[in-house]
Amino acid sequence: MTTETPLLQMQSIEKRFPGVHALKQVDFELRRGEVHVLLGENGAGKSTLMKILLGSMPRDAGRIIIQGAEIGEHDPTLAQQLGIGMVHQELTLIPALTVAENILINRLPRNRLGIVNWSQAYEQADAALKQLGVHIDPRRKARELSVSEQQLTEIARVLSLSCRILLLDEPTSALSETETERLFDVIRRLQADGVGVIYISHRLHEVALIGNRVTVLRDGQLAGTMPVEEADRDKMVSLMIGRSLKELYPKVISEPGERLLSVEGLSVDNKLHDINFELRAGEVLGIFGLMGAGQTTLVETLFGMVPLSTGQIRIREKPVTLRHPNDAIQHKMAYVTADRRQSLVRVQPMPPNIALANTSQMGLFQRLKHGEERERSEHYVEELDIRPRLINRPMGQFSGGNQQKVVLARWMSTGANILILDEPTRGIDVGAKAEVFALINRLTQGGTGVIMASSELSEIIGMSDRIIVLRDGHIVARYGRGEATQEQLLHDAS
Repeated sequence: MTTETPLLQMQSIEKRFPGVHALKQVDFELRRGEVHVLLGENGAGKSTLMKILLGSMPRDAGRIIIQGAEIGEHDPTLAQQLGIGMVHQELTLIPALTVAENILINRLPRNRLGIVNWSQAYEQADAALKQLGVHIDPRRKARELSVSEQQLTEIARVLSLSCRILLLDEPTSALSETETERLFDVIRRLQADGVGVIYISHRLHEVALIGNRVTVLRDGQLAGTMPVEEADRDKMVSLMIGRSLKELYPKVISEPGERLLSVEGLSVDNKLHDINFELRAGEVLGIFGLMGAGQTTLVETLFGMVPLSTGQIRIREKPVTLRHPNDAIQHKMAYVTADRRQSLVRVQPMPPNIALANTSQMGLFQRLKHGEERERSEHYVEELDIRPRLINRPMGQFSGGNQQKVVLARWMSTGANILILDEPTRGIDVGAKAEVFALINRLTQGGTGVIMASSELSEIIGMSDRIIVLRDGHIVARYGRGEATQEQLLHDAS
């Protein structure tokens, strides 16, 4: 047992909101050079605990001790001075600024006259990015970056602050396997320098790869803390949701029905090459590939967002031309994007968000039917168990899992029977994942055909009736249910 003074101690932390006891006597400790993984379902209290540590939210009771010294109420500026930094799950880059300006925000190097030294700024930003083993032009605007490049820029910004306590919230959610391993290498170097890392993730397989200890929160309370060696998957899941989750992927096997969709010789300018497959009613077709393999281009092409160069798409045996998403919607297709923020109007409540796909099909002079929108929302709140059951609350105030349910409700309300899912469980907790998979089962049992593109090997294998593997825009392997292993899929995709 170590006798060294912990880098951080949070003792008996309490936080209440109107009608909600968000944190109840929570204890948390972080040691020098440790990666302490923090787990819990959405709403378990993880974000509230971290906001209190960052000084962006006051605590109602409890103590915070950093390197043996107790700190009182503080704000984010003081937290930064104390060496506390955080990479948020929701990216905070300013789109109109360059990569360098985002990394060095409020810290741009200036000469005696106060004029920015841009060459020095670009050098400093480039050095911060090189810590992650990546090269992103520091002169590029943030809005020009891919999601993974934005994530890496965000991480570089926080690392450049020389933090002693680093909070990482879902840092790998938009990263490829290679980028994730580079990040882990950086974390290990920080550990060697004595930095303490609080690592929040819904990807349970990452716990053993990077963690030293694990703490689980459930319903605002401490459910358990243990060394990573004792934290097997079943134990972590049981602590998180309060019950045993023997079957995370509750796949219901069904006989495939009529052919809903067929793709023949589909190619897209140097991105996809001679793609051929079909989708039948009642089945889940899994699409697996490493980042950049072409799976997002493929699903966007199917939904009319990217024009195909050659090939043919047939829906119920009839050739179709999909020039716009509205064309796809008219053919009873639906598409859930990898980034929920692109799918939701976060400042709007549930009714207009669920009605969005139907609204896009309305004529210019048709009136919105607000009463019907409310009734539809109330129906899906009950059917999908969306929580909290407050249909007038802005969507930005719902958890990731409940936001995903609202996006699915939108497409269910259109009567779509071809459902395309791109990374459907990114950034949602294990309990919400199981609910999404159960919903997929209900849809396939009702005759919906589902195309699911995912980088999560376990869910591709667990939920798919058939799997196709993409590499460099080509289909390189096909598997029936139960035929593929994780090792085979990775070998094919690499």
